Amino acid sequence: MRLARLICGALAAAWIVVALPAGADTPQAVDRPETLGFAADRLQRVTQVFQGYVDAGQLPGAVVLIARHDKVAYLRAFGFQDREKQIAMAPDAIFRIASMTKPIVTVAAMMLVEEGRLDLAAPVHQYIPEFKDIPVGVETRDAKTGKTELVLGPQKRPMTVQDLLRHTAGLVYGQFGDGLVHRAYRAANVSDRGQSLAEQITKLSTLPLAHQPGEVWEYSMATDVLGRVVEIVSGQTLDAVIAARITQPLGMASTGFHVREADLGRLAQPQIDAASGARPPMADVTKPPRLLSGGGGMVSTASDYLRFAKMLLHRGALGDVSVLAPTTVSLMTADALPPGIGFSARAHTLMADLAPTPAAGQGFGLGFAIRTAVGHNPLPSSVGTFYWTGATGTTFWIDPKEKLVGIMMIQVPLLQTGVYRRAMRQLTYQALNDKGE
Repeated sequence: MRLARLICGALAAAWIVVALPAGADTPQAVDRPETLGFAADRLQRVTQVFQGYVDAGQLPGAVVLIARHDKVAYLRAFGFQDREKQIAMAPDAIFRIASMTKPIVTVAAMMLVEEGRLDLAAPVHQYIPEFKDIPVGVETRDAKTGKTELVLGPQKRPMTVQDLLRHTAGLVYGQFGDGLVHRAYRAANVSDRGQSLAEQITKLSTLPLAHQPGEVWEYSMATDVLGRVVEIVSGQTLDAVIAARITQPLGMASTGFHVREADLGRLAQPQIDAASGARPPMADVTKPPRLLSGGGGMVSTASDYLRFAKMLLHRGALGDVSVLAPTTVSLMTADALPPGIGFSARAHTLMADLAPTPAAGQGFGLGFAIRTAVGHNPLPSSVGTFYWTGATGTTFWIDPKEKLVGIMMIQVPLLQTGVYRRAMRQLTYQALNDKGE
């Protein structure tokens, strides 16, 4: 059925032109990308660069998809789905999408907002009582001993549901800092996949906040909390809500919190690290997880995520399927950060092109980073472009002005992801030479 999977050796490393059996749901690229405003010779640079990454042993494999005006201009599978087993990458490979889960969970929450069941301005403790009066930890250095201690104080105002969606709730990711609150997260093992989402959020409620709600943008476990809010409001588990209301209606058949047994042969794997002799750790997605992580637990394919992105590009609808109202998508894709907002150290120093800061020409909406200015960011795109990326290397962006969607699926460790994400964006825009049809 999938001829690409039978190719081995040197042929497996070559990029594979999309060729699928009749009835498959992976889209075909147009024969002439010029009709969509792309220079065909410049699009070949995408092929040359990503094949170079594979040949050099940097990437095991990748799927790169570029769509414009609702048609696919470019879709290629490169290298290996599993380099060690010499399994060729195929366009329908399934990837751990990490934080590209967040926009999907955000859409689920906004559907409940539209129905009047969830209030963006309400305090989170209205839905999760344990979140009432969580103290805020302020690091204070003792002048005599030189020891830094965490002094706990009250919230100036409670965190709201909107704070969860824009990462201004005062929460953090334990692995993304070395402050005392970050250390407390690590000590409590809040990301343990052996616990349920309800257990995780209860555990999180016993830890102090790192910031006053609404005062600092810090990338955090806020979307995991939001996922629990979705469960409580809907009365269903998070995976059930997403399946019934988003992935099934949109035809995202390979997207969920684990890979179905029949599809395990399509799961992409990271390659063995030469220094350690082992594969980098990534979540086991081969069976249903106990923890339904709204912040990073889902798997998907490039073509599935294209359907989700096209729904957002079309302001909430894909064909006859209406997911959100246009006004809701407009709210989600506007900069939601208030004037004078602070930013965590990581946002300034480590996130580079991802930073939702004025210096990077960006803000943050409800579930996405938003391009707010030209000329500040090292990457091209129009003002109004919204996007996000995942710690496993997956990335997507939607440029409404250019009617453009870009998706890259790879599986590499977090600290290696930036070069591929930036190359994908640059290579796409350098090939765009007119407005297309």
